[in-house]
Amino acid sequence: MSVINKLNHVSRRDLFKLAGQFGMSSTLLAAGSFGGAMSVASLASAAESTYEKRFAKKAKHTLKFGASGFNARNLLIERAGALEFARDLESRTDGEIRIEFIGDNQICGQTSCVEKAQQGIVDIYAASTQNSAGGAPYLNVLDYAYMFPSRASQYHFLYSPESVRLLRDPLEKRHGLKFLFSHCELRGIQLGLGWKDKPTVTKVEELFGTKNRVTGTQLGRIAMQALNLNPVPVAWEETLDGLKQGLIDGAETWASAVAYANMSPVVSQCVDLKFFCGTEHTSMSVAAFDKLDGPLQDAVMESAYWAQTHVQAANEAALVKTVGFSDPQLPDTIFAKDNVRNAFLADDQIKLAEEMCSPEFQPQLWEAWRERLNKWQGGADTYQEIYNVAREIPVDMLPENVEPRRWWKS
Repeated sequence: MSVINKLNHVSRRDLFKLAGQFGMSSTLLAAGSFGGAMSVASLASAAESTYEKRFAKKAKHTLKFGASGFNARNLLIERAGALEFARDLESRTDGEIRIEFIGDNQICGQTSCVEKAQQGIVDIYAASTQNSAGGAPYLNVLDYAYMFPSRASQYHFLYSPESVRLLRDPLEKRHGLKFLFSHCELRGIQLGLGWKDKPTVTKVEELFGTKNRVTGTQLGRIAMQALNLNPVPVAWEETLDGLKQGLIDGAETWASAVAYANMSPVVSQCVDLKFFCGTEHTSMSVAAFDKLDGPLQDAVMESAYWAQTHVQAANEAALVKTVGFSDPQLPDTIFAKDNVRNAFLADDQIKLAEEMCSPEFQPQLWEAWRERLNKWQGGADTYQEIYNVAREIPVDMLPENVEPRRWWKS
């Protein structure tokens, strides 16, 4: 049975009934641990066992984890690692840290989780860096167009000690957030049903003049404007309706986001432009981290490292086996069932798009933001230095083959 179906025998009502008995966090952590089909009875048993284990001793710290729209179901589609991180940290600290996992937009959404963390309402949050850039503008540093040539290069950068200097430290100092780990994909244009009967896109110019949803990233808009993609700010939660009603031609996001958000029924083509980051990250409030003693801080970092390695392998597998983002496309995947065609553009088309919008070829478009980000970092040329790290590995390296490293250790 496909992993995307394993929770289908448990209704939302049953899930909330069990959550009322054992707590939502214990129920979701139990659900996320299943490797096969799940019934209400088996989930109840697992939730009870998880509850008893988690509450066997009094926790020193209970941390609220605002996981935007994520839950045990959709975290099997986009493998962002949130539940795995929570489960591992509780186990690693022998229950001294307990995680209260709050997903399904119950405490915060894609654009608000970052602010809730900064305000101390949640201690940890999961959302895309692009949607979080409104509240933490330094996250724009990841969004220079074509800075990353592949998913492998994204993982390589996040594992690199250079990510501390170029991403993590400035984020902590400027926004009070500790960047823990992230899933990695590259954004493309997800075309709505108006493109269902049109030929599969093969040239960048076929997208010119279309109207597309853009996230909270300021840098992403620069790239979209240069590519004549008419960026329109639309909240993530409203994007599905926008595509369904034809208010927008498409949306800039990545493949597994389309699948996990149940957007695939209103998407006809997934155009793999690869033009900037799609990074569903987990960050922790520095204030919450600083309240922990040394060994517990070490545990947070080790669990973040473990979650990063898990995400690296699991999301690559899920893209092919669950989402259907491959050529050829596997038949029992979400994209195959919903008739979403992948439009993988030829190298010359990617190069054309890069020459139209990237800082390497169009530096004048990026000057103001580049200067701002460089200043916030402390003076480094953020684009060039991240660009260089991203190219330390072969361009054709498979993402799952990137060597994991503890980035906080040289």
